[in-house]
Amino acid sequence: MTDPTPYAKPLPTLTDENQPFWEACREGRLSLQKCSACGHLRYPIAICCPRCLSGEAEWTTLSGRGTVFSVVVFHRAYHPGFKDDVPYNVAMIQLDEGPRMYSNVVGVPNDRVRIGDAVEAVFDAVTPEITIPRFRLRADPRQPGESHVQG
Repeated sequence: MTDPTPYAKPLPTLTDENQPFWEACREGRLSLQKCSACGHLRYPIAICCPRCLSGEAEWTTLSGRGTVFSVVVFHRAYHPGFKDDVPYNVAMIQLDEGPRMYSNVVGVPNDRVRIGDAVEAVFDAVTPEITIPRFRLRADPRQPGESHVQG
């Protein structure tokens, strides 16, 4: 039996500050810091709140739901690890709870991803330590069973 091909794409550096985020992802949850002083949900992860500068925060699990705020399709591999993925999308996701994060919309062709599409988090275990949050189109609650895709 041969070993699987090692993950060739860049990986995050695990730190004391971001460890809870990556642990939650491994458990299939999207969790962000919530300022204990003002309640601001923050992303990216930081040692203090950008609104009130408090250093106190708790980790809170989010719904994992959001909408596509922006999307671009890369047709060139800017890192050798992505050469087999070209073309691939990078989307800014507006989470229902407020913060925005970059990720990918998976499970559909790139030309099906539109601004305003409803999405939900899915989790891609790329190494034993790192599970990356990605997003998939979710069913439009107005039309059960159909993806919320424009165009």
